Amino acid sequence: MSVLIYTEINKGRVKKASLESVNYGAKVAELLGTEAIAIVNNADAAQLEEIGKAGAKTILSLKNEKIGSDSMLISAAVEQAAKAHNAQVIIFAFDITGKAVAPRLSARLKAGLVAGAVDYPTVNGNALEVKKNVFSGKATAIYSIGSATKIIALLPNSFPVKSGDNQAKIIDWSADLDAIKPRIIVKEQKSNATGGMVPLPEAELVVSAGRGLKGPENWGIVEDLATALNATTACSRPVADMHWRPHHEHVGQTGVAIRPNLYIAIGISGAIQHLAGVNGSKTIVVINNDKEAPFFKSADYGIVGDAFSIVPKLTEAIKKFKANQN
Repeated sequence: MSVLIYTEINKGRVKKASLESVNYGAKVAELLGTEAIAIVNNADAAQLEEIGKAGAKTILSLKNEKIGSDSMLISAAVEQAAKAHNAQVIIFAFDITGKAVAPRLSARLKAGLVAGAVDYPTVNGNALEVKKNVFSGKATAIYSIGSATKIIALLPNSFPVKSGDNQAKIIDWSADLDAIKPRIIVKEQKSNATGGMVPLPEAELVVSAGRGLKGPENWGIVEDLATALNATTACSRPVADMHWRPHHEHVGQTGVAIRPNLYIAIGISGAIQHLAGVNGSKTIVVINNDKEAPFFKSADYGIVGDAFSIVPKLTEAIKKFKANQN
């Protein structure tokens, strides 16, 4: 028996969501009295060491340029690893890859799946009971997985990443993918104007804005604040619909759901559809000139005033604070 964790490298780094998954998988393995095994493709020695320090006892190291981000190939590789190492539980991050691969693997292995887990599971006989958010984060539900193989996809940024001194056993491993037909893959390169490298679902700091900015030409103050904080930029749905900002920056019930440590909302009224996608944020700061804006009811901190005056002053204050820290 084992707990298998899918781990991913992105732009030369182990994804934060993957390190969270390894931490989580190590805890699940401890609960079940078994071994945490990570599987990763095209990782170097430093990345393998980092995965080991996150809690993996064994790492299956693939070297296969063919796999890339193809969900069919990833599913096949993880399935083969799960069968070879008798995985009782398979862990994914509930990010873009996890959303594509975990359901496919669930069908292939006839495995129960909980997508978007927010807490460690509890053991109840042969079942695992897993908590996740429901009704747009307004409630939580506990799902019981009783299948022989269980799949859990962890909601990113649900836990801090913890690193220890564990040294994992590295196994060079290969998957038989020859039977899978190649297909054309279209990749869209996305980047935000701040030059940030962290995708929204994994971002710990997010600066977002809405129609209160009055037009795309005014977005410079948002980008300047995001740059000062080393944050990722986001926007409300109306802003994306009016093409002021790209749609991949849209956060909310119909966009990207996020759980950053800090969410700054500038000129966003706080409609319930928007709140549904950001109410998992640890700290919410709202800047709006309408003191009756609904968002203030959900904010940890609120500033009533003109964003065009407040945001540049906030940016300068952050820059001065950072300069004094150096």
